[in-house]
Amino acid sequence: MSILGLKKKQPKTFKVKVITMDAEMEFSCEVKWKGKDLFDLVCRTVGLRETWFFGLRYTVKDTYAWLKPEKRVLDQEVPKDSPITFSFLAKFFPEKVEEELVQEITQHLFFLQVKKQILDEEIFCSPEASVLLASYAVQAKYGDYDPNFHKPGFLAQDELLPQRVLMQYQMTAEMWEEKITAWYAEHRGIARDEAEMDYLKIAQDLEMYGISYFSITQNKRDTDLLLGVDAQGLHIYSPNSKLNPNKSFPWSDIRNISYSEKEFTIKPLDKKKDVFKFYSSQLRVNKLILQLCIGNHDLFMRRRKVDSIEVQQMKAQAKEEKARKKVERQILAREKQMREEAERAKEEMERRLFQLQDEARLANEALLRSEETADLLAEKAQIAEEEAKLLAHKAADSEQERQRLEVTAMKTKEEKRLMEQKMREAEQLAVKLVEQSERRLKEADHLKQDLTEAKDAERRAKQKLLEITKTTYPLIAAYSTPPPPPPPPPPEAAEAGCDAASMRLDFKDSDMKRLSMEIERERLEYMEKSKHLQDQLKELKTEIESLKLEEQQQQQASLYSLRGDVRQYAQPHYAQPHSNRNSAYMSQMAFFEEV
Repeated sequence: MSILGLKKKQPKTFKVKVITMDAEMEFSCEVKWKGKDLFDLVCRTVGLRETWFFGLRYTVKDTYAWLKPEKRVLDQEVPKDSPITFSFLAKFFPEKVEEELVQEITQHLFFLQVKKQILDEEIFCSPEASVLLASYAVQAKYGDYDPNFHKPGFLAQDELLPQRVLMQYQMTAEMWEEKITAWYAEHRGIARDEAEMDYLKIAQDLEMYGISYFSITQNKRDTDLLLGVDAQGLHIYSPNSKLNPNKSFPWSDIRNISYSEKEFTIKPLDKKKDVFKFYSSQLRVNKLILQLCIGNHDLFMRRRKVDSIEVQQMKAQAKEEKARKKVERQILAREKQMREEAERAKEEMERRLFQLQDEARLANEALLRSEETADLLAEKAQIAEEEAKLLAHKAADSEQERQRLEVTAMKTKEEKRLMEQKMREAEQLAVKLVEQSERRLKEADHLKQDLTEAKDAERRAKQKLLEITKTTYPLIAAYSTPPPPPPPPPPEAAEAGCDAASMRLDFKDSDMKRLSMEIERERLEYMEKSKHLQDQLKELKTEIESLKLEEQQQQQASLYSLRGDVRQYAQPHYAQPHSNRNSAYMSQMAFFEEV
């Protein structure tokens, strides 16, 4: 076996991972590729033509370095990992972003990088500017603000403000979102590239924008300083202040920059001015500083010259592209407006359709109701006609009833007249009875007086008889023998005397009995007549009550049978007689009760 066969075969390619601001890409590179080959591959993949602003950066030990285009990739101090990781970032920044950044992809990459530097606090930004920049970032990401779509809390997952700003004020995430949304709503109609450009135009005015800082020391006093390199020139800062430089060297005033190991020399264009020297801690850092100075100076000089044909073509194409996009946006805006108008018209037509449908439904319901109403009116008309016939019949009945009531009233008047006549007869009879009773009382008094006189006469006669008897008994005793009887009277005389005495006694007794019998008979007759008069009065009272009850029943039956108008028609004919009859009946009743 030969020695050549024992040698390990070297790989012809190696893996590379390139991280941009919004994507990650992996490439398989040849071993002999230089940095320019890999850089051009990345630019072609991204679609970037403004390559002079960007570079491939990698990490080496405690600092970073940029991939050199003229040297092979593997010959540089790149990491030995597989794949080798590079970051595709902006190495140089423009002075005026609106004039120098031509391609939209270039603007987008710068926007993402500057936004990340602000959020990472590599670029200082005030709270007010941070909120304004966040609103443009939201406009670039979400488009126009729509309150129906962008509900509260839609920015909860987005990192929009530096942590220093959030800690500086005691405000909740909802309060910050409300402030950002208020600005965001003002950016309506701004396209994504325009919002990103507006973001960069505000960011380029920040003090730390586009500056790369390095720690240096001065040779005389060995003072720690900061060197800032940007598109404008070189700046010297105090370690604790990166905002306001202590000293600046514009590129237009610098004649030459050189370094020897760790020493840097800045020679001004004005030979009368002193040469500025400073030292850095590492040789690698010196190389990086020199790289940045050369690149920024070249771009500075390039901006002051006429643009190359490539740049002019790119600007022309970019201008045409912007004009085309502007026209497209205008067309899109018009279409959007027309679509919104169409949607509004559609909504209006739908609303109108719904309204017409509602109106049609209401009209149908109204038609149905009108038909039902017409049917009801027809039924009511038929019922009204029947009621009219019934009312006419009722009117005829009420007229007959009125006539009957008039006849009844006439009969009632006749009955009233008869009752009044009976009352007068009863009054006359009562007067006669009173007179007869008075006369009978007077006769009774006379008879009582006669009876008393008769009783007195009888008492006197009895007394005389006793007296005669008493005078006769002594004479009989005196004479032992009775005297000779007188010659008897003639029989006719004796019978006459006895008859006279008996007639007187019988006369008295018969008169007494006769008087008593006559008095009793008169009393019985008076009682019979009084009873008969009371019976007549009761019959008259019962008849009056029956007449009243019958009249009330007739009135109730008439009122129930007639309607209101018939009742109004019939009422005047019998209302007045009824009241008159009631008053007459009441007066008669009062009179009979008194009797």
